[in-house]
Amino acid sequence: MEFNQLSEKVLGCAFKVHTALGPGLLESAYQACLAYELRQCGLFVEQEKAVPLVYEEVKLDCGYRIDLLVERKFVLELKAVDQLAPIHLAQVLTYLKLMNLRHGMLLNFNVKSLKNGIKRVVNGY
Repeated sequence: MEFNQLSEKVLGCAFKVHTALGPGLLESAYQACLAYELRQCGLFVEQEKAVPLVYEEVKLDCGYRIDLLVERKFVLELKAVDQLAPIHLAQVLTYLKLMNLRHGMLLNFNVKSLKNGIKRVVNGY
């Protein structure tokens, strides 16, 4: 599946979840519901996917986890905050780099309209 198609499906599911739940819940609630919706669309979804950190020949388990990894290639980082901060974008970029992936998305569910909480992220390698 191409990135644009995948992105469309992900956003469709995210809008459905946000419309049903609205803002104000914990990130974990949005994560569980979005994972369910994505699976209902036939997508392969991994929740809390461990991200290994490898430095030279040392592999560290630092506890980094991707909220949702879709189709083994699309990173979704979910937030429920007043506003997205530069550190949130840096987090997604770091996950993309560590996993050697190209595309991700930052979704903030704590907004009146979800369109104001979407940030697409591309790793330039």
